Amino acid sequence: MSSIELFNRLASETMQLRGRVETLTRQSTSGLKADRLGDLGPEVPRAVSLRGELGRRELYGQVMEQALGRTAVMQDSLDRLTEIARDFRTKAATRITAGDPGSLMTVQSDARAALVEVAHLLNTRHAGEYLFGGSDLTQPPIPDPEGLATGQMAQDIAAEVAALPLQGTAATIAATRAIAQSNAPGVTPFSDRLAADALLPPEAQEARRGVPAADGQMIGYGIIAGRNADAVSRGETTGSWARDLMRNLMSLAALAPEQMSDRPAFDAFMGSLRDGLSSAELALGEEAGALGTVEARMEATQRRHDDLSTALSRQLSDIEEVDVADVLVRLQATRNALEASYRALGSMRELTLANFLR
Repeated sequence: MSSIELFNRLASETMQLRGRVETLTRQSTSGLKADRLGDLGPEVPRAVSLRGELGRRELYGQVMEQALGRTAVMQDSLDRLTEIARDFRTKAATRITAGDPGSLMTVQSDARAALVEVAHLLNTRHAGEYLFGGSDLTQPPIPDPEGLATGQMAQDIAAEVAALPLQGTAATIAATRAIAQSNAPGVTPFSDRLAADALLPPEAQEARRGVPAADGQMIGYGIIAGRNADAVSRGETTGSWARDLMRNLMSLAALAPEQMSDRPAFDAFMGSLRDGLSSAELALGEEAGALGTVEARMEATQRRHDDLSTALSRQLSDIEEVDVADVLVRLQATRNALEASYRALGSMRELTLANFLR
């Protein structure tokens, strides 16, 4: 091999070393094997597939996290609603006694205040969305929460409670139940959308709000005001813990000394109120428990997506990323080789020139 051919070969190798230094320098800075996906060569299809799957898993995890934020707020509302039902069941059992009109005063006032609180709890919002309004996220399920204690439903129930001495316990209980179950405009305290939906057959009613757990799989967690989700109300009930709570609070707020004139009827009516509040309390507990089970399922699903995302990230990292420590070692070695090559080229130039001059 002539000196010129040797020089050209060494020059070519030097160019390759310089390119390698540039590549290793970029990799040590970015941590990536290539700046563009297309430069990964035969690994491109696998990288694209892994990126798509990783994006899906991360999205599932994010929406699950958002749903869990909503259910946590819903649980707080259910807990407080349960406390209200329990508190007034206790008051109806111990603080109101026939023959003592004064025992009604505080309970009446408390019941009216509790009705307003119940309405606001059912109007609970999270991140700007009404949680108990079904798919209608922007409108409150109870349009007039402050007026719940004085609205048409409360007035109609008060009229029936006032007639207790005349019509008797059974008729009064049946009448207040029918009023609380009503979805007629102007009577129901719920929004027009919820009232219209309640009039449909169960199979045609709006489905619960849910969160996608995987492709083609939903986890339902929504609770629509005025309609039980998982709980089954039993005993003296309208079939809805929300309506039961409103009905019995309105009945307590409507009690007056006149209803005490017939003690057996009054005591029987108070017994029905306690039963109704107990039904609401038990159904609320069942609803909260069922929602807790749903939350546990969502948390397990979220963990599974997180674990898969971690595994997918590792696989994608193996394709797209470099070991920076290893790259730095190879970069230094390549730089040393490049410097040696430059020195060799310098020597070859001098030698070639000398040969030429001879």
